[in-house]
Amino acid sequence: MDATFWAFIGLVIFLALLAYLKVPGMIGRSLDERAANIAKELDEARTLREEAQALLAEYHRKRKEAEKEAGEIVASAQREAAALLSDAKAKSEEYIARRNKLAEQKIAQAESDAVNQVRASAVEIAVAAASTLIATKVDAKTAGTLFKSSLEQVKENFN
Repeated sequence: MDATFWAFIGLVIFLALLAYLKVPGMIGRSLDERAANIAKELDEARTLREEAQALLAEYHRKRKEAEKEAGEIVASAQREAAALLSDAKAKSEEYIARRNKLAEQKIAQAESDAVNQVRASAVEIAVAAASTLIATKVDAKTAGTLFKSSLEQVKENFN
């Protein structure tokens, strides 16, 4: 009996002890559990990846919608600004036309006032000249006759 025999016997006892304690079954179960855990983690990773891709697609869609909405807002703002500009232009033109008409009315009124003032001055000058002329040339009898005829003219004009 040499050392090889005793090593073989030790190996057989060791293997018998391992079989008795059911170590191969435990190792198999442990490996099966580990394989199941790895498969479970892979499934979870695949699910998470799919969810991440769905979220990414959702964010891309929302970004496109937001860009479209922003474009619509900008277009709406441009239309509104154009409308405000045309409205302001129309109101400015209307205001200018109103101011021109008012200025023309004021000019016409000033012109009418000036003509009336010239007429009044002409009448005053004519009356003053006539009174001076009458005072120097007419005697009392002629003045009474002129007064009566003037009075009759005034009565006719009022009737």
